Amino acid sequence: MSQATSAAESTSTVLIPVFVPAVVVILLLVVGTISNPELAGEAFSSVLAYITSTFGWFYMLSVAFFLVFIVSVAFTSWGHIKLGPDHADPQYSFPAWFAMLFSAGYGIALLFFGVAEPVLHYASPPAGAPETVNAARQAMQIAFFHWGFHIWAIYGLVGLVLAYFAFRHGLPLSIRSALYPLIGDRIHGPIGHAVDVFAILGTMFGIATTLGLSVAQINAGINYLWPGIPVSVTVQIIAIVIITGLAILSVVAGLDKGVKRLSILNMVLAVALMLFVFSVGPSIHILESFLQNTGSYLNHIVERTFNLQAYSRSDWIGNWTLFIFGWTIAWAPFVGLFIAKISRGRTIRQFVVGVMLVPTVFTFLWFSIFGDTALHMIMNEGYSTLIADVQADHAVALFKLFEVLPFSSVVSFLTVILIVTFFVTSSDSGSLVIDSLASGGATTTPVWQRVFWASSEGAVAAALLLAGGLSALQTMTIASALPFSLIMIVAAFGMWRALIIEGHHHTSLKTDIQSRFSGTSGKGLWRRRIAGMVSHPGQAQVAEFITTTVRKAMTRVQRELDKQGWSASLHDEEAPFRIWLEVIKDDRVDFVYEIRMIEHALPDYAFPEMDHHRDAPNTYYRAEVFLRRGGQAYDLFGFDQQDIITDILDQLEKHLHFLHISPASLPWNMAEHDEMLQANPAQAPEH
Repeated sequence: MSQATSAAESTSTVLIPVFVPAVVVILLLVVGTISNPELAGEAFSSVLAYITSTFGWFYMLSVAFFLVFIVSVAFTSWGHIKLGPDHADPQYSFPAWFAMLFSAGYGIALLFFGVAEPVLHYASPPAGAPETVNAARQAMQIAFFHWGFHIWAIYGLVGLVLAYFAFRHGLPLSIRSALYPLIGDRIHGPIGHAVDVFAILGTMFGIATTLGLSVAQINAGINYLWPGIPVSVTVQIIAIVIITGLAILSVVAGLDKGVKRLSILNMVLAVALMLFVFSVGPSIHILESFLQNTGSYLNHIVERTFNLQAYSRSDWIGNWTLFIFGWTIAWAPFVGLFIAKISRGRTIRQFVVGVMLVPTVFTFLWFSIFGDTALHMIMNEGYSTLIADVQADHAVALFKLFEVLPFSSVVSFLTVILIVTFFVTSSDSGSLVIDSLASGGATTTPVWQRVFWASSEGAVAAALLLAGGLSALQTMTIASALPFSLIMIVAAFGMWRALIIEGHHHTSLKTDIQSRFSGTSGKGLWRRRIAGMVSHPGQAQVAEFITTTVRKAMTRVQRELDKQGWSASLHDEEAPFRIWLEVIKDDRVDFVYEIRMIEHALPDYAFPEMDHHRDAPNTYYRAEVFLRRGGQAYDLFGFDQQDIITDILDQLEKHLHFLHISPASLPWNMAEHDEMLQANPAQAPEH
């Protein structure tokens, strides 16, 4: 490790106005809960009842809005916009990307609720007679609804907004950045600090809820494997300590070494578990129910989205739908920011389809395999004791199902391992995210900060378990979700406004080579364009063109701009081989025009006209134009100085026109934008 890196690791990046309030609130909660668990439990129950009865409609309406918004954005003309510069490529392969977002998303929830939820709804449905065929159908439809598109619309919205503003516009990878089109530079003041504090609290309580559920299930699995170990809060707190220690080891390893490898391991184990249950269970019934339940889910999605049991008020809606949606909203800062971190280079449409469709289909398969297998055994094989076991303790559901399957002990042991690795992945991902939020969006932070947040997650989970178990966890989840749902709505409107501005930007800077080069600019230009289309120059030719013709053209433009009192500077770089002209004026104009040497594979049509040998190179090079927003996909090789000067001025003129037609209140202050990029160079888009 270099000295610079070591210094960066040892220097604190804590943003005091965010870090201190978040830590104080968490500390007061933990101390207050431990000092009087009974009083804390009663307070949590009262808060849960109040929020459920008063704000239930708001949660449901918000989630419906999130779903409609993200799908609408994906299938408009904005869907082609990349989360990053136009030339950016995805950082991770699709399988690795899916494994990471799924493991961070709700792998533990599927293990906990995959069997328990269908069985509980079958035994006690919100409407109709229990333990009937209709109750079974309703149970699966509800499970699909709770864990389908709505869940991933919540995660996806936060992830999309953060990735767009961070990678497209170079803002900090922090929740506050979503408000930039609405409040401008005030995101760096008290409003932005408050937003990130709420995001940290929501993430903390969401992870604590997940940890509480996971250790309850781990305790049940260990008790099943080794009956001498009791199911108790003491055992669960010991499990929290052990898992938190593993999470600390992973979080120190970092994103690529720790989270990525564990996520892939999680997916391998989860898919293996699914295939095992599918092969030994009622396979044909599982496939049939999967198709039927998917159809029923799609058919009733609108009705269930707005169903609040207004005419048959009960605790069911709060204990299930509102809890699950509130849990998801509370966790959205963490999962959304984590998904954003790993999604650079994908288009908005790819992001939305990947984040929503693939995990949802996987989830439906999971519930069909585990939930329908359990219902089939209850209804057709007389395994009715499963109902009483699950009602007595939700955490034992999966292990009780394994009792009637082959290799029960081996599968149960692997399941405990999977629960542990799922939570370690969630915990270390959450620690990285909270640490980033508490550091103003910093991507590189000292190890001690990540360790501090990983330890805090374990402490909060243990305190809430002492204060009332699942009820306390539910209360804090739903309560912390309330303010953040408001922030998400504002963020959605902020992104909508930014996308409208992006449309103006695209229109004003749109490249049209035919119209731009069809006038009187440059005698003989049409001949040079033909030569450019049919020639395939080598590296040395393009390098010489850039260092001579391009440099001279840019130098002439730079000198003339300097004469007019505009600040212009010329820069170059050898790897990648490029040269660029930067123009800055009055803290408002920030224009970059770059020519970069890009390698391409020779097209098939090039070979017949060439003396092509086996040892001849299969690539050629282009002198392509890049702007601040990314590659423009056209080549200037062979053009003369006048042609290049004309193109520079055309692009500068279009940029100035964009600034002219943009709303007067547009808060894209480019000077401050550059200062921010210098402070956070990892966020800067490539020129």
